[in-house]
Amino acid sequence: MKKQTLTTILLLCLAAFAFGQLSIKNPTVEFRKNPIGLDEQLPRFSWMVDAGGRRNVMQSYYEIRVGTDGDALKKGKQILWTSGRTKSESSVLVAYGGPKLQPSTRYFWQVRVWDNAGQVTLWSEQCYWQTGLLETANWKAQWIGLNYKEDSLKWPSPMFRREFTAKRRVKMATAYITSKGLYEAEINGQRVGDAYLTPGWTAYQHRIQYQAFDVTNLLLPGDNAVGVTLGSGWFRSYIAWNNNREAYGKELALLFQLDIEYMDGSHELVISDENWQASTGPILDSEIYHGETIDARLNKKGWSTVGYNASNWMPVAIKEAGKTQIVATYNEPIRKQERFAPKRIFTTPKGERVIDFGQNLVGWVEVKATGPAGSKVTLLHAEVLDKEGNFYIENLRAAKQQCSYTLAGTGKEEFFEPNFTFQGFQYIRVVDFPGEFADSNFTAVALYSDMPKTGNFTCSNPLVNQLQSNIQWGQRGNFLDVPTDCPQRDERLGWTGDAQAFARTATFNHNVHGFYTKWMKDVALDQRPDGSVPFVIPNVLGENSCGSTGWADAATIIPWDVYTAYGDRRILESQYPSMKAWVDYMTAQSIDDLWNTGFHFGDWLFYSENNDNIGNSAVTYKPLLQQCFWAHSTQLLINTANVLGKQDDVLKYSKLLDRIKSAFGREYMTPNGGLMSATQTAYVLALNFDMMPQGLRAQAAKRLVENIRRYGTHHTTGFLGTPYICHVLTRFGYADVAYELFLREKYPSWLYPVTMGATTIWERWDGIKPDSTFEEASMNSFNHYAYGAIGDWMYRAVAGIDTENSAPGYKRITVKPHIQKGLTEAKAEYLTPYGNLVSHWKTEGGQTTLIVEVPANTTATIYLPTDKKEAITEGGQPVTAMGFNIGNASGGYLPLNGVGSGRYEFRF
Repeated sequence: MKKQTLTTILLLCLAAFAFGQLSIKNPTVEFRKNPIGLDEQLPRFSWMVDAGGRRNVMQSYYEIRVGTDGDALKKGKQILWTSGRTKSESSVLVAYGGPKLQPSTRYFWQVRVWDNAGQVTLWSEQCYWQTGLLETANWKAQWIGLNYKEDSLKWPSPMFRREFTAKRRVKMATAYITSKGLYEAEINGQRVGDAYLTPGWTAYQHRIQYQAFDVTNLLLPGDNAVGVTLGSGWFRSYIAWNNNREAYGKELALLFQLDIEYMDGSHELVISDENWQASTGPILDSEIYHGETIDARLNKKGWSTVGYNASNWMPVAIKEAGKTQIVATYNEPIRKQERFAPKRIFTTPKGERVIDFGQNLVGWVEVKATGPAGSKVTLLHAEVLDKEGNFYIENLRAAKQQCSYTLAGTGKEEFFEPNFTFQGFQYIRVVDFPGEFADSNFTAVALYSDMPKTGNFTCSNPLVNQLQSNIQWGQRGNFLDVPTDCPQRDERLGWTGDAQAFARTATFNHNVHGFYTKWMKDVALDQRPDGSVPFVIPNVLGENSCGSTGWADAATIIPWDVYTAYGDRRILESQYPSMKAWVDYMTAQSIDDLWNTGFHFGDWLFYSENNDNIGNSAVTYKPLLQQCFWAHSTQLLINTANVLGKQDDVLKYSKLLDRIKSAFGREYMTPNGGLMSATQTAYVLALNFDMMPQGLRAQAAKRLVENIRRYGTHHTTGFLGTPYICHVLTRFGYADVAYELFLREKYPSWLYPVTMGATTIWERWDGIKPDSTFEEASMNSFNHYAYGAIGDWMYRAVAGIDTENSAPGYKRITVKPHIQKGLTEAKAEYLTPYGNLVSHWKTEGGQTTLIVEVPANTTATIYLPTDKKEAITEGGQPVTAMGFNIGNASGGYLPLNGVGSGRYEFRF
């Protein structure tokens, strides 16, 4: 008993010590944990301060130390650079300030901080980053490829190998790899890394990314072997339409450089050169849209190991290709993610064997099979079943989405999966299989860019919770290195309109800082010299497929959204010329300050009715849309110029913005505030972008509500209006109407697809109609994330979490939940760059509880939705007695200003 008592006392003491203990969490470089192959000369450090449960904790000082010897650094020795004890609250994207970084070098770092109460943390866990090659001159490898012309119809995947010797004891070995096409590498029979579909998709004519891998543990003393397989990928597969193939070239090529650092400090390079050999193997054909064909009878067992007989392999050809466009990878790679066992296996009315995995996902299916040599496994992939319950693939258009495997007949269970393709699917049709199959033969694997998960939203309505899941899965399935519109049909392109509409929502669900930073570089590179921005990035549609309003504005909207969410000034610096060029393009196309020329998609997929004799279809005049987005991009350019201190541009573009809005008023608005196009989208954009004088906005919002009521309280907006409609209603005092739209279950609505069994966001509001028939197959994706932009409103309005414009990246936070009829509870959790932010409200028995968690080193303004401060308690105590800085009630909200870190529970 005494021993138990002592143990209890000890645990309580430890808990008391832990509570209030200041510490460092999640140290990163460029928001990545221990990145390898970073080509940033001034990398930036971030960390989170854990206050140990204490309130009002701010960082007062930090100290960073960097060295190349990790063991010495832990002891405070051999420090290459230290920030010193720096008085600053900065803990996000703090730039390195030491000596010039050297290529292929691992740098270790630690940080410690002091808080506003004088507490100091221990040094953080030791982390590192490893530089890439930094300069083109450090590439010693040569591009290699096949020494013969390939068949123009089928392209077996080429395989390259060589053997080499590690002459001394290895300290560290790093492989730098890229390709024209996709690649997978092996050393001594072991896969290199866990990234897939490398090197990713960029504007290949401008730049190709390379990846860096720590392969130290793959090397053996003495003799070693390396092998690399290539696939056509985005480089030369069919892309887009009209048999568009070989968009970037006809020949695949490999660039490989292995840097071996020995214990004595010396280095040795193993490079792609004339000493390699080439052959083909089991991958007979591989296409992004059409799938992959593998014949295991052609496996080359042991081909990437020492001693393999490669006497019948061919010499390689050295390819004349420059390296100036080779750049390091900045974003997270594509990796395998969630795995799904079959939910059910069944036979359709047509007699086809089908497996349902229960989730529309993007990736592929792993197969296990046993059978004689030559027996086959053939899989087709689909998103939905038709009205009769049959396998439905018409909406895939020309994409085959077929994977075929031929067994080697080893007498043992054989494993198959694709290498250089991906499918969008929930269902597979098993066309061929040796014998009977069971659940254990098939596993669906999701693939997407390995963006850290950062946010979630839940509430009292199960349909809304499923909608949130659909939004997240729509993002995951379409964020495979580029933000694609859809992942299944013969498209899968980086449509700029979809990307900009969803960008802010994307920042809540995952950390997309690296993802968007990488993609925006390609936006700038593929932008035309006159400033026009292509419809898709990378641009595979041609130089004249560009300049559509609401699409090309991705050039301004996404950099600003990334800055807002992460506080990254550098993306504004990098993208500013592109942002400015797009605004200047619109200006150059305008006449009398009206931009009304060119091709535009308009409010894509707006609400329309068949045989619309009475004019209910919500067609918005395109020049009105153009004027609104021109103004919006100009405003974002002004904001950016302000941040960057470009005051001449602030003045110049502020004058332009005044002219744009004045021209809008003259051309598209009556003196009483009516609009030429009296659609919901027209009013939403005019209000959201402040196109109207202040005195006319309230009546315009009223007109918007009247329009919504006229349609039986449903929205009619398309791609351009939908992201903003609930925000506008909430801003102008109609949060109740926004809730009605949001919670509507009949078509058209966000929840209608949920009632029809959707597990992702659909391209069309009624992709599957109430009678279970389909919309037009030529454009009917069931995984199309754009309409998931409502997620931004769920986080920022329903739960009410946001960052102040003057302190982006959630350094200063606002929490302002909008509580309306239809929900009794809502909770948003978001891992900001500073730590976890929570807003959780619940109404019960006439009382509301609001729980807020504010991360350390930030402050928040919490708006309580009541004006009766005497009735508010926090933690059971009257809020008026708690020392809060209470502002004046306005608009039904009572602000608490400057609330510091901690957990707060308000009741009112």
